Amino acid sequence: MTDLVLRETHGRVLRLTLNSPANYNALSVEMIAELTRALDEAAADKGIRAVILAATGKAFSAGHDLKQMQASREAGDEGRAAYESLFADCAAMMQRIGAMPQPVIAQVQGIATAAGCQLVASCDLAIAAGGTRFGVNGVNIGLFCTTPMVALSRAIAPRAAFELLVTGEFIDADRARELGLINRVVPQERLADEAMEMAQLIATKLPAAVAMGKRAFQAQRGLGTAEAYAAAGSVMCENIMLPDTAEGMAAFIEKRPPAWAD
Repeated sequence: MTDLVLRETHGRVLRLTLNSPANYNALSVEMIAELTRALDEAAADKGIRAVILAATGKAFSAGHDLKQMQASREAGDEGRAAYESLFADCAAMMQRIGAMPQPVIAQVQGIATAAGCQLVASCDLAIAAGGTRFGVNGVNIGLFCTTPMVALSRAIAPRAAFELLVTGEFIDADRARELGLINRVVPQERLADEAMEMAQLIATKLPAAVAMGKRAFQAQRGLGTAEAYAAAGSVMCENIMLPDTAEGMAAFIEKRPPAWAD
């Protein structure tokens, strides 16, 4: 059986590639399970400092596997248990990305629709090839994308998110960048290189500081301003007390590269 998720290590960067092009890298039960395992392994690997999430074929991901979902209706409960399990497992996978100590960069081409768009929105950063299209178009078949909505409405302005959700319309890569769903739009032939260059740059930073910063960034988003500053200040103090941070500050003052232990 073909591996659903390919793993390639480039120094301190891990590239995970969705590898089911025949169904446009649909987030089937099996794909979600395999990607979750890969993310868990990456999170536990102290040698990995950044992760790229890519895909083979013409599409990044077309979302959930509708054929598999429709087949679940043959069960005695008309599929309810299967759907509850699918959406819970998918939500856990999306949240795993945010909980990882390493930044995760989506490398997007072709289309990213429904749960595939949710996957892009769940990543910390995203780079897309020109011509890529994004959408949360479940409403077009009578299924409002409420689970993709969670990630999308946290990545872009609420009104823009709701417009996409309620109209089912697609947007191109330039519009996705304007809305803040992705960071950069690059030519298709430069996509993999641009993602790797960003990941390699991140990999040069102190990993403990990056992990603390990512955790703090996620936490403060749901807080009021005063609470956010209090939480951020606490993390800043924790960060500045690290020996490697003391060395980094001394190195800057002394105009030399830092000699980090980590």
